Amino acid sequence: MWEARAAAGRGGELLDWVRAQRLSPAPSRRETFTAEPDRVLVITWYGEPEPVGGPPELPDPPAGLLHRPVHRWRFTPVG
Repeated sequence: MWEARAAAGRGGELLDWVRAQRLSPAPSRRETFTAEPDRVLVITWYGEPEPVGGPPELPDPPAGLLHRPVHRWRFTPVG
């Protein structure tokens, strides 16, 4: 899971930037969400087995676009 808060009023720019980012290998599922104030959240799913070296992560956006550093979390499914 990847979450960032854009600088004030730049949420749309951050969303556009996130949508333009490609991951290799591509996840089997990717969902993007927004929330106030100017937050963007991306959740990716990878099938089994996980890609060699772990799943790729979205990079950090350009510094001027952010209100604070990006947050990243990795979750593991529980059966």
